[in-house]
Amino acid sequence: MLSADVARYISLRRALGYKLARVDRYLLAFARFAAERDESHIRTATALSWLPVAAKSPNAMSHRLTALIAFARFMQAEDPRHEIPPADIKRSTNRPVPYIYSADEIARILVVAGNLRRQQPNPLRRELYVMLFGLIAATGLRISEALALRLDDILPDGVLHIRETKFRKSRLVPLHGTVMEALQRYLHSRRQHAGESDWLFPSVQHRQLYPTTVNYTFRCILRGAGIAPGRSQQPRIHDLRHTFATRVLEQCGADRGEVARHFVALSTYLGHVSIHNTYWYLEATPEMMTDIAAAAETLVGEDGL
Repeated sequence: MLSADVARYISLRRALGYKLARVDRYLLAFARFAAERDESHIRTATALSWLPVAAKSPNAMSHRLTALIAFARFMQAEDPRHEIPPADIKRSTNRPVPYIYSADEIARILVVAGNLRRQQPNPLRRELYVMLFGLIAATGLRISEALALRLDDILPDGVLHIRETKFRKSRLVPLHGTVMEALQRYLHSRRQHAGESDWLFPSVQHRQLYPTTVNYTFRCILRGAGIAPGRSQQPRIHDLRHTFATRVLEQCGADRGEVARHFVALSTYLGHVSIHNTYWYLEATPEMMTDIAAAAETLVGEDGL
């Protein structure tokens, strides 16, 4: 039955570096649904019947169908009796619109973090959150990567060792000199309060910080900094990663060769398996649109000669 094929498919994809934390659940649920119909092959009609049962929102349906289409392609390569649900029946996914922070807003975030109320159990609170959010803004790290850092991940010459992250890939992230200086100041304060913990950003119990605690604190900081108070969807920590990627490419100007070189380097720096994943992080800003317009005018001028 399909459940064995799902296990084989998931095992192969994970060996290639994909975590597929939810995909395995989606596909096993479909395999059970198909088994109840005594079907051992993927059928488009069955997929369409399964989606409303498996999920209620359009986004959830889209995620499940995307996973099923990829699995169906894998299976059809071995057995043409498997049907691939057409892509045009996929529900639209409402991607959260990233919030691109200005340099002034990032500075305000760090100022408010540096003035957080000191808590008796956590005397390192101010220094910790200034360093945490400053590091993410300066490097584009995922919040999970930053919270997973340990002291021995700080390598000589200002390099961070990011271990076994989203795609089970480790990478080295060089730090700008100013970031390394800030990190050294933080480590000096940390040594006085963190005890024996080897986490770079320890909790009050000297364990790894909980993401829920960090997200709550970030929301408090946003309110204190007066950032996007009327926005229906509040800016996220992850938007600092979007901002980093966008600002890096803004510096390339309209030179297509320079953009291409920077884009490959940026994809590697962000820890993406494929360069296509990097496109997800880019948002059009006025600066980028100006460069695009300049490049278009140059191209038109060249063609007119």
